[in-house]
Amino acid sequence: MKEEQARRRFAEARVARLATVTPANDPHLVPICFAVDAVQGDTIYSAVDAKPKSTPDLKRLRNIAANPSVTLLVDHYDDDWTNVWWVRVDGNATVADDGLERDRGVEALAAKYEQYRDAPDNLGRMVVVHVTKWTSWAYADFG
Repeated sequence: MKEEQARRRFAEARVARLATVTPANDPHLVPICFAVDAVQGDTIYSAVDAKPKSTPDLKRLRNIAANPSVTLLVDHYDDDWTNVWWVRVDGNATVADDGLERDRGVEALAAKYEQYRDAPDNLGRMVVVHVTKWTSWAYADFG
């Protein structure tokens, strides 16, 4: 699919899968809520929010500190395979505890998710992904 369409589909998705790498080089995959910066389209935000977690010391944050290379994936499956597609983003991540990047992330997430608009104070540390590569595929492109 064309890059513009891939970016739009990615930005409109409600959930993505975030892949990080552990210090032992094992993959770690988690579903996340996220938002693409409307101005800087190559920046993606995901917050550690108030949903119940076993610990605030999340493995994804430790992995990013050790190795900032990450991948995000959104996809759509349908039994009619002409509607199947996926978009993958590769990038480098940082974690923002305060400052301009965190503020932009809070704003972007609140614009996308009602839960964040209603309780912006429930957003903690912000994962900031600076995109280095967009890759996509759609069955319809080959039909």
